[in-house]
Amino acid sequence: MGDQLLISLCSPTLAGIKTGNLFTVDIEDRESFCKEVRDFNYRFAGKGLRMIPVKYYEKRVLIYLYRPDFLKRDFANEEVCRVLKEKGYSYRNSDLCVAELAKHLKQDSNFPHEIGLFLGYPVTDVLGFMKSPEEGVKYTGFWKVYGDKESALKTFDKYKRVTEIYSMAHKKGKSLEQLAVVTGA
Repeated sequence: MGDQLLISLCSPTLAGIKTGNLFTVDIEDRESFCKEVRDFNYRFAGKGLRMIPVKYYEKRVLIYLYRPDFLKRDFANEEVCRVLKEKGYSYRNSDLCVAELAKHLKQDSNFPHEIGLFLGYPVTDVLGFMKSPEEGVKYTGFWKVYGDKESALKTFDKYKRVTEIYSMAHKKGKSLEQLAVVTGA
């Protein structure tokens, strides 16, 4: 898993404007991959970032790269807590919720659509998708928008711009460590 891949898939999280990203990578050797994840977490702990494999497949893994402080902030929202509680999460403990998300991904036959809450999507949009993935969609971008389209469009534009800026900066020699910002929730 190279730095350029992380930049192309996770720049908004690296830049501190998004709670988290979810992506899949191919792996050859699970032990080597786990070492790579440990190394990443060691390198970026001071930047407020954490990487966790949340589901393994035969030769692939689903990875959650996120900012624990942002997740804690997001999960302080009453409506988010209500949704997580209804879905069986320990909604008062964001770290435990991540472990429970991995459990849901592994055990449940249906994909846990509340996953949008772990990515920083607006709760209105997550609830809209959970109700009906097709009905009431106002726009589709980084996620399906059911609520405030104008706000979502501004956010999508920020995500696109930061990805372009980070990609260019990396091509000009900036390291992933230099690009990842330190944030407070």
